[in-house]
Amino acid sequence: MEPLVIILAFTAGLVLRRVGYPPMLGYLIAGFVAHSMGVGTIESLEPLASAGVTLLLFTIGLKLDPKALAPRYVWGSAILHMLIAVPLTAAVILLIGLLYSPLAMDNQAAAWALAFALSFSSTVFAIKICEERGESASFYASIAVGVLVVQDVMAVVYLSMASGKYPTVWALGLFALLFIRPLLKRLLNAIGHGELLLFSGFVFALTTAELFELVQIKGGLGAIIIGMLLASADKEKAKELYEQLAGLKNLLLIGFFLQIGYYGFPSITMIIVAIVLTVLIVLRPIIYFSLFTFFGLRARTGWLSGNLLFNYSEFGLIVTAATVEAGMLSAEWITTLALAMTLSFFVATPLNRRVHDLYRQYRRHLTPFERNKRLPEEEIGSLGNADTAVLGMGRVGRNAYEALTASGHEHIVGIEESYARTQSLSKDGFNCVHGDASDRDFWERTRLVDCKLLLIGLSNHRENMQIVALAKELEFSGTLAVAARFPDHKLQLEEAGCIAFNLYEEVGRDFAMHTLREIGQQRGVSST
Repeated sequence: MEPLVIILAFTAGLVLRRVGYPPMLGYLIAGFVAHSMGVGTIESLEPLASAGVTLLLFTIGLKLDPKALAPRYVWGSAILHMLIAVPLTAAVILLIGLLYSPLAMDNQAAAWALAFALSFSSTVFAIKICEERGESASFYASIAVGVLVVQDVMAVVYLSMASGKYPTVWALGLFALLFIRPLLKRLLNAIGHGELLLFSGFVFALTTAELFELVQIKGGLGAIIIGMLLASADKEKAKELYEQLAGLKNLLLIGFFLQIGYYGFPSITMIIVAIVLTVLIVLRPIIYFSLFTFFGLRARTGWLSGNLLFNYSEFGLIVTAATVEAGMLSAEWITTLALAMTLSFFVATPLNRRVHDLYRQYRRHLTPFERNKRLPEEEIGSLGNADTAVLGMGRVGRNAYEALTASGHEHIVGIEESYARTQSLSKDGFNCVHGDASDRDFWERTRLVDCKLLLIGLSNHRENMQIVALAKELEFSGTLAVAARFPDHKLQLEEAGCIAFNLYEEVGRDFAMHTLREIGQQRGVSST
């Protein structure tokens, strides 16, 4: 990469972060600027972009539970949305071609192919937004990611067909991957921790992707599958690998966002067309919301999931490029779609940053669309006679729950946003209820506000502050205790009236106290 391209990307990312947008939008802009300046090439960015997307799909596989794709509200919504959106978009594209001849279609098949490309939502965007909000494990996020995976599989199938290449007979040998989980478990144990585990992520993702390419199946599908196999072989190790790859994956994806700008700077007419396509996308969250509530999901879940899918997709660009190579579309459509995707990100980002506030504001207009009979995972349980609640039952929350129980607290409840984890914890003997701590509906229906003590053990500071603000808005009069990772976060929580515990500052003190207790116990045993 040219040093100037790196500087442009960093500067644009910093500026966008300062004005409240994710840095990735700055990288998109930097790509257009660098291309217009004649700095760098799309070929120089290709290895970074390709590796970034492959690692993204691999990490999705590490976190994806295959059971998440099974519900009708996942695959059914993905397919029905496509059946609704594709004909509508195709009609708009054909109309654009009549009004602007360079974008005219030689045949209707080309319009349908482009409409198909525009029906996808961005996996990169959804994952980044969920990570930023600390809600990757939430129920609504799992639904959105499930829909995205279904779309990605459809895209892979289309790309294979559009290329004119079909899987070779050797592709049948890939079914052998289903039987290598015991081998993967032993291999992960042998790898251990540290940089070798990080390196193994590259090896698993890139070599499996290449293996799939050799038998003429898109490598991205292989990256997802090997990630899922690793997760099924050893969940704890897969989680550690995911955490190690997260930062590196995000760094490599900068190449992907920069690359988009190198498809060319659009003309005025193309800009107008991109704006029209961006306006058309406003229908997307409406369609998804209707489908999700139709399948029995709550209005809040449908609202949050639908807005995560409120954009055009990077896979759409890949599908469009393949259609251009097949001679069905003019190259101008790649530039137009790249700009439309960029604009869709600019529209979707501020909406998703305020998505919780907007739901609270318009809740009374959205809840009437809920069906009377809800799905089991959407039922809001009872807190019983609990007077102490632990919000977030990850490592921090689970340990806090156990410590409170050991100290004599009897009326404790854990609140966990992952439905699968809630069921697992309940089987392990924890009094655990499925719910989102930032969900106002959950607070009001369970009377969480009546608890005397709330311990918040979530990993994202912004989400913690949202919960604190919600508690104050509902006039919570008990004690709020929040775990923080950094000194400035601890200070903000203390200024908000919370008891703040810095995990990194206090871990040394806890380590010393634990050691002293162990020494005392050992001496007591030896003296007897």
